[in-house]
Amino acid sequence: MGTLDGKVALITGAGQGVGAGMAFALAKEGARIAVVGRTESKLVDTCAAIADFGGVAEPIVCDVSKRDQLGPMVDRVVDAFGGIDILVNNANASALGPLLDITPKLLDRAMAVGPVATLFLMQLCYPHLKARGGGSIINLVSSSAVRWDTSGYGLYAATKEAMRSLTRTAASEWGPDGIRVNAIAPHALSPGLKWWTENNPEEAAEFVKSIPLGRIGDCEQDIGRAVVFLVGPDAGYLSGATIPLDGGQARWS
Repeated sequence: MGTLDGKVALITGAGQGVGAGMAFALAKEGARIAVVGRTESKLVDTCAAIADFGGVAEPIVCDVSKRDQLGPMVDRVVDAFGGIDILVNNANASALGPLLDITPKLLDRAMAVGPVATLFLMQLCYPHLKARGGGSIINLVSSSAVRWDTSGYGLYAATKEAMRSLTRTAASEWGPDGIRVNAIAPHALSPGLKWWTENNPEEAAEFVKSIPLGRIGDCEQDIGRAVVFLVGPDAGYLSGATIPLDGGQARWS
C-alpha cells in the first residue's frame, strides 16, 4: 500500500528529467499520473516506464505557454481520472544570458512558461483540489536568485522568484480550503545538465565540489522521493515553504 493510493497528480514537463523522476516516484506510491508536456513521444516513454512497474499514467500533450491549451488539458485530466489531488508546475523555459541580450520574444516565452502558466494552472486546478477536500501544489523554482553572482541569470531568476511569490500567496489564501502549496529548488542530473557535465568536465568537477554532499541529485531518488514526502500526509502541516533540494549548495536568506 502506497502513501498516495487513490491520488491523482498532474505533472507538467514530465516527459524527461526531473518531471519524469517525480512522475516515477509518485506513481510508485500509488498515485495515478497525468504526464503533461509538449513532445508526445517523450510522454509515451514516461507512461510506458510507469506501466512497467504497475503504475497508471496518461500522456497528455500540452504546451503550457499557450493559455488556450490549459483549460482543455485540465478538463482532460479530470475526465480521465475523476479529479486532481496534486499539481506539479515543473515545465521550464531556459532564459539565460545577460540583461542586455533579453529580447521581447525571450521575455514573453520565459514568463509564459514560468509564472503565467503556474498562476493559471493553479487557478484551474483550485476547484478540483477543493472538491477533493484539499490537495497539494508543488512549484519548481531555483536557487539562481540567491547565487553570489547572478550574472546571466537575471531573467531566469526573475521568473522563478515570481513563482515563489505565487507559492507563498496561494498557501496563504488557499490554506483554509485545505490546499497546501510549496516550492522546491532542485539540482538534479536532467538531460540538459548531464549534457553540460559531459561536455564541460573541468567546470562540472568544480560545480560538484561546490555541493557539500559531493554529488548532483538523482531525478527520482533525490527529487521525486522528496516530493512524495511533501505532497503526502507526513508533511500535512507544511505550506508556503521553499525547500532547497541541492545537496546544501545554495545559501538562502
